[in-house]
Formats: sequence, structure tokens, C-alpha cells
Amino acid sequence: MIDSILNSLGKNQSRRGWAERLMRIPPAYIVFVVLLAVLWFTRPNMFNLNVMGVFFRQVAPLGVVVLGQMLVMRVKSIDLSSGGVILLINYFISSGTFPDAHPAFFVALALATGTAVGFFNGFMVAKRRVSAVIVTLAVSIVLVGLVQYLSSGKPPGDVPEYFNHLFNTSFGPVPAPVLFWAVLTAIMAGFMSLTVFGRFVTSVGESPEAAHFSGVPVERTVMLAHTLAGFIAGIAALVQTASIAVGSVRVGLDLPILAVAATILGGVVFGRGEGGVWGPFFGVLSFALLFVVMTTLGVGDPGRLIAQGLIIMLAAIFYGVAAKRTN
Repeated sequence: MIDSILNSLGKNQSRRGWAERLMRIPPAYIVFVVLLAVLWFTRPNMFNLNVMGVFFRQVAPLGVVVLGQMLVMRVKSIDLSSGGVILLINYFISSGTFPDAHPAFFVALALATGTAVGFFNGFMVAKRRVSAVIVTLAVSIVLVGLVQYLSSGKPPGDVPEYFNHLFNTSFGPVPAPVLFWAVLTAIMAGFMSLTVFGRFVTSVGESPEAAHFSGVPVERTVMLAHTLAGFIAGIAALVQTASIAVGSVRVGLDLPILAVAATILGGVVFGRGEGGVWGPFFGVLSFALLFVVMTTLGVGDPGRLIAQGLIIMLAAIFYGVAAKRTN
């Protein structure tokens, strides 16, 4: 009798152990595999590096934004200003404000603009204790309004041709933007795992109070995380501008919320980072595969938006379950 009870308890503990291990798998990997299976059974001819590269290239700007979003979410913050940063930099490049400027000038301008916005966000969040949602959303609204004012609500113009040439360059079957995004992700992974700042980020995410009493500079860590997120948004702005090759008064505005969804899908919730850096990477790839599947099945934009919304809902559910498990 006792042996049967012990065996039953052991089986229950084993099931719970498997359930807990399953919960640690970022949903991005599951969604990615499911979408791959759907694509394999419906359109196996789409499994072509050149074809898939075209779709993955389109989400490269989102992938870059996700790197910054992942960083701030690891310190229990959020950044919704990247859309405004991308729009402003797109205006600078396409409006003719700086005619005949050298490419290096636009790169420096983009990085400086993003870094300045990120530093302001970090100062307000870390030093002034302003809600990250409120301050970063407000910054985005101000930047969008500024572009609307400067452009009189009309698309500015075309971007220099070399942007589009770079975006359409490929190294074999791998598009340059995808390779660039993958390299940035690898750099971020090394940065987070091998540097003191990466350990500070982990400590702050686990418990800001405990990190403070352990000697971790919590305020500076949060400020630097936001500053780096702004810097990365500047890089994303260059990639996004190259992808559309024209000026716009709406470009990039949907990227912040998609970046949040992809980050959470990748297993990075506020303060916790089980998915590491590559989990959000596959979260972005899942969005790309979703677009491929919807396109091959002949689903129009309304259906794509519904499916995208369901994935974002899945991300929110995962965050709720993960937060409950943490508590």
C-alpha cells in the first residue's frame, strides 16, 4: 500500500517536472516549429533559401528593434519610443535637409539621435522614476508630431540609392540585412553573457532591491539599458529606411508593440530572461513565417492582422502564466 502511494507521488512529481520544463521553453520555438510544419504540408516548394530569405529580410528592422526591447525588458522596463525614432531618422534621410551628405553622416546622425532619445528615456525612468510606458510613449508621440509638422503631413521624398542597394545585397542565398541582424544578435548574446553589464542586467531583473544591496548600480544599469536601446533603434531606423527606399510619415510606428510581442514570445518577460537573446530572435522569425504562411494560403491583410493579434495575445498569456509561476 505504501509502495503504491509512493509510486503515485513519484509519478505526479515527474509529471510536474515535465510540465515545468515545458513551461521554460519560449513559445517562439513552438510557434516557429508549428508554422514550419504548416508550411511544409501546404507549400513544400516554399522551403527554398532564396524565397525564405526574401521574407526574413522584411522583418530585419523588427529584429533589430527587438534587441533593444529585450534589453530594457530585462531590467523590468519597456521602450515604446523606437517607432518615433525610426520615423524621425527616415525624415532626416529622405527630406533633402542634408543634400549630398556622405553616408557616414547619416549613420552618425541616426546613431546620435537614437542614443540621445534613449538617454532621455533612461534618465526619466531611472532618475525621475517616471513610468517607462508613459515617458517612452510620450516621446514617440512628440517625435511623430515633429515629423508631421516638418513634412506638412506629406511623404518627404526618396532616400539615396545606396541605401536600397545595400538592403538588396545578398551573400549567396542570405540577404545582407538578415546576416547583419544575425551578427548583431550574436554580438548582443556575447555582450549579455560575457560582460559585467550583462550580469548587472540579470541582477536588476531578478530583484532591483537585492541588486542594490549587493552593490549593483541599479540606476546606471537602467539608464544604460535605455541608452543602448535608443542606439539600437537608430540602427533599426537605417535598416528600415533602406528597406522602403522612400520617405514616409507612418513608417515604423507598429514596430514597438510587435517588438514587445516578439520579445515575450521569445521567453523574455519583464525582469526574467529564460529565452536569452535567441528566443526573441525566433520570435521575430515566427512573424516572418506567419507572413509566409498567410501569403501562400491566400489570406489577405485582415486575416494577417487577426493572426498577428492572436500571436500577441499568446505572448500576453505566456507572460501572465510565467509571472504567476514566478510568484
